[in-house]
Amino acid sequence: MGILSYRVVDTTMRDGEQKAGIAYSKIEKIKMATKLDSMGIYQIEAGIPAMKGEEKESICEIMKLGLKAKISSWNRMNIEDIKHSLDCGVDIIHISAPSSDIQINSKLKKDKQWVIDNLIQCLEFVDSKKRKITVGFEDATRADINFLEELCLVCEENQVSRIRLADTVGIMTPSKTFEIVSRIKNKFNLGIEIHAHNDFGMAVANSIAAVKAGAGYVNCTLNGIGERAGNCDYYKVKELDSLAMRCR
Repeated sequence: MGILSYRVVDTTMRDGEQKAGIAYSKIEKIKMATKLDSMGIYQIEAGIPAMKGEEKESICEIMKLGLKAKISSWNRMNIEDIKHSLDCGVDIIHISAPSSDIQINSKLKKDKQWVIDNLIQCLEFVDSKKRKITVGFEDATRADINFLEELCLVCEENQVSRIRLADTVGIMTPSKTFEIVSRIKNKFNLGIEIHAHNDFGMAVANSIAAVKAGAGYVNCTLNGIGERAGNCDYYKVKELDSLAMRCR
């Protein structure tokens, strides 16, 4: 047992599958979920139900396994996406909200008020179904910190249990990660999850910095697989945690 206090949210079956050349079958996903559960993983992000077909079927089958791990699904900020997740009966519905100007204005051709309005609409819909909600701030590390705080306030006022800070393009440093997480931790009564990408080889370091600043949840994938250069490597985080324990 290490000295860092955090829970692992494994996203091998969602973000890990975005690595080039990887596509898991339904049988493979069910076997992986069973193995992850045996490893003591707190939460398994099982996929994206809105993709339908075998993707949605695999999540429904995983829910039938009766695993100890919490099972979550990833959704765009879209009620139709969320309805597919409700069909699967997942424990946690995760909603991804764009947070940076480049995503909101350039990619989606929308504005910040549109994000807030649609997020509230989605949160109210999920709350009416009595399901646990987490919200991810997509591209949070390139977002205006004041807007992140606006989104945090919306989440806090709508009974969201946890927010996810996503370093979507992998540009963060440990010091900057610590600064952002600390600021949000000190201002809001929200659980904080870190989702780090490894474009500059900093995913593990940034994740540990986030935990030291107060994040209670770390997104990982097995062997750090994922889109582009990958995600935070579960095994490396655990290895560093154990090493810190031995060096005390």
